[in-house]
Amino acid sequence: MLKKFAMTVSYSPYILHFKEPAGTSRGVYRERKVWYITIREEGTPYFGIGECAPLPRLSCDDTPDYQEILAKACHLLSQSGSIPYADLQHYPSILFGMETAMLSFQASQAGRSPLCLYDNNFSRGEQGITINGLVWMGTFDEMLRRMHQKVDQGFRCVKIKVGAIDWERELQLIRVLREHFPPDVIELRLDANGGFSNTNALERLCELAPFGIHSIEQPIAQRQWQEMADICRRSPIPIALDEELIGVNEKAEKIRLLDTIKPQYIILKPSLHGGISGSEEWMSLARERNIGYWATSALESNIGLNAIAQWCAEQHPTLPQGLGTGQLFTDNTSAPQLDIIGQQLWHTGGKTREMFENEVEDFRRNWSDESPTLQVYTSGSTGEPRPITVEKSRMEASARMTLRFLRLRSGDHALLCMPLKYIAGKMMVVRSIVGNLRLSAVPPSSHPLQDIAQIFRLFPEIPAEGHPLLPHFLALTPMQAWNSLQDVHERMVFSRIPRIIIGGGAVSPELLDALQCCEGEVYSTYGMTETLSHIAMRRLNGQEQSEWYTPLPDVEVSRDKFGCLNIHAPAVCAETIVTHDITEVDEQGRFRILGRTDNIISSGGIKISLEKLEQSIGTLGVPYLLTAVKDPILGEALTLMYVPDTPETLPEVVAQRLVGRTERHERPRNILPVDEIPLTETGKPARAKAREMAENIIKTQG
Repeated sequence: MLKKFAMTVSYSPYILHFKEPAGTSRGVYRERKVWYITIREEGTPYFGIGECAPLPRLSCDDTPDYQEILAKACHLLSQSGSIPYADLQHYPSILFGMETAMLSFQASQAGRSPLCLYDNNFSRGEQGITINGLVWMGTFDEMLRRMHQKVDQGFRCVKIKVGAIDWERELQLIRVLREHFPPDVIELRLDANGGFSNTNALERLCELAPFGIHSIEQPIAQRQWQEMADICRRSPIPIALDEELIGVNEKAEKIRLLDTIKPQYIILKPSLHGGISGSEEWMSLARERNIGYWATSALESNIGLNAIAQWCAEQHPTLPQGLGTGQLFTDNTSAPQLDIIGQQLWHTGGKTREMFENEVEDFRRNWSDESPTLQVYTSGSTGEPRPITVEKSRMEASARMTLRFLRLRSGDHALLCMPLKYIAGKMMVVRSIVGNLRLSAVPPSSHPLQDIAQIFRLFPEIPAEGHPLLPHFLALTPMQAWNSLQDVHERMVFSRIPRIIIGGGAVSPELLDALQCCEGEVYSTYGMTETLSHIAMRRLNGQEQSEWYTPLPDVEVSRDKFGCLNIHAPAVCAETIVTHDITEVDEQGRFRILGRTDNIISSGGIKISLEKLEQSIGTLGVPYLLTAVKDPILGEALTLMYVPDTPETLPEVVAQRLVGRTERHERPRNILPVDEIPLTETGKPARAKAREMAENIIKTQG
C-alpha cells in the first residue's frame, strides 16, 4: 500500500470528435465523452494523469450515475492514497483511469515525465509495437479505399470491420482484397462485433475460410456461452472473444467463461475488461489454457492510448496489437507524441526526449568533472558557428548574476528548451545547479510549452498559478515565444510564467505587442557567447517596459569613439569586450542598441543599417530579411528575401507594400522569394548565409 500523503484527485470531462463517422454494429460514433483524472501531492511538483473512457452502449459501466461513481472514487483515492479496487471491480474504465493516473504520478515521483508510465523500450522511443491497421465499416467503395490506404502505409496485418453492409458485398470485398493481397502478403483479421446471427454464423465462417483469415472477433452477440462454445469448436476460422469479456470481472467467472467457450484468442481492452489489473488476470488465465491474446484500445484519446501502449510493451507482445485508434479524432491531445510508422506504433516523443535528457546528463557530468573549462559554440549569426573554450568559474559567476537579477530562489522550477550546443542552453543548466532550481528539459522545438498546455487544455478548471507543471523561469528565443503566443492554450501557460527571458534575436513590434498579455516579468536579454550568455536585460511588458537595457550586477558598459558598445564584466570576461553594436548609453549606465557596424551596408555611397530599416518597415505580412549583394554600380545592392504566403505574393506585391514605409534610397534593388528565411539554431537571422543565398539566386537567374 502506498504511504498516505496529502493528495488532491480531480476529474474533468472532455468531448472527442471523430475525423470520420466510426461505424460499428452498435451504431455510428461521431463524438465520445471521456473523463481525465489528475493526481497531485500538495507541496510537491508531482503530478499524474489518467483517462476514463466508457463506450456508450457497450461498456458495463456506461451508467447514468457514472460521474457520481467517479467523484466518489476520486474522493476515496484522495483520502486513502490507494485505489479502491473493491469498489471499482464493476467499473473497469474508472479503474483503468485511476490505475494509469497512479502510474503517471509514480513516474513523476521517480523523476520521469508524467506521460512516461513505464520505463521501457517503447516509452523511451527505442522500439515500436507492431499493430494491425483498422478498416472501419462503410460502403463497399469506402472499405476498399481504406484497405488500400492501410497497405500503402506499410501495414502487413489489417483488421476489417464486417457486418454493417450487405453480406454478399462484404464477401466480394474480401475476395477482391485477397486477389490483390494474398495471405503471405497481408494477414487479415475480421471483427464482426457480434453482427452474425446464431443461424448464419457458421455458414458465413465457412464461406470466409478459403480466404485465409487469421481470426474473427465476436461472430455472434455476447452472453450466449453454449452457442459461442459450439462455434469455437466447429469454426474453420479461429475465434477471438472481445465483447464477451465485458462485465465478467470476478476471477471465478472468468475461469468459467474460458473453460466453457474455449476460444482460440481473447482480446483485452483495459477500459472494458477490468483495467490493467483485470486485464493481467485475463492474460494469466489465458496462458494457463494455451489461449492466445492481444491488447487493443477502445477509442481512447492519446492519454489512454499512451498508457495502454506502454503497458502492452511491458508484456513483450509477439502478435500485432490493436493500438492505432488514437489517430481517429480531430481534437486528440498531441501529448504524448504517438506516431504510426509503417506497421508500428512509436512513442516518437520518447526517443527525442531521452536523447535530450541524455545530453543534459552528459553536460552535468562534464560540469562536475575536474576540468576547469568547457567548450561551447558561437551562434553563427554572422558566420559559421565556431568552438570556444570557457571557464566554469566564469559561467558560475554569470549564473549568479542572473539569479540575483531575476530574484530566483532555491526550489524554483526552470524549463530548458534550447539546444545544449550553445551557451544559452548550457547556462540554463548551470543556473539550475548554482541556484538549486528544479530543472525540467523538453527537446528544443518551435512550441516548447505544447505538452504543458495540453494538460491545461484537458483541465481548464485547474488554476495555473502554483501548478507543479508550470515553470517559474523560462528562457527561449523570439521565434519560440511568438509561436507559443499564437496558440490559445500555450498562451495561457506562457502568460502566467513569473520570469521569462527572450534572447538570441530581435524582438519584433508584433511580438512586443503580443507579450503584453503576460502577468509575469518578460525581459529581452543582451549578450553573446563571449559574455557567457547575457550581461543586460530590458523589460518588455507592463509599466516597467523600456527600450533601455539594464546591465546585470557587476557589469558596466561604455561607448568607444566609433559609438560601439564596450562591455566591462570582469566576473565573466577577463578583458573588455568591444562589440559591433552601435549604442547609446544614458546617465544611469543603461544602453540601447541602434544597429550594427557589420550590418551597415554602403549602397551608392549611402550607408544603410539593415536592422534599423527592418524596424522602420515593420511587418509586411510575410517573413522577410534584409541583406545585400555585390553590385558593380552601387557597390552593395540592398536585397529583401521573403517567404510567400500564397502563390499570388509576387515580388511586385511586396514592393508595393514597401511604398510609404521607406525612402527612395531604402527600397531594395532585389526582392527574392525563398522557401525559408535562413536562421541560426538559436533563431537569429543568419546574415552571412542570407547574403550567400541571395547572391546564388541572382547568379542563377542570370
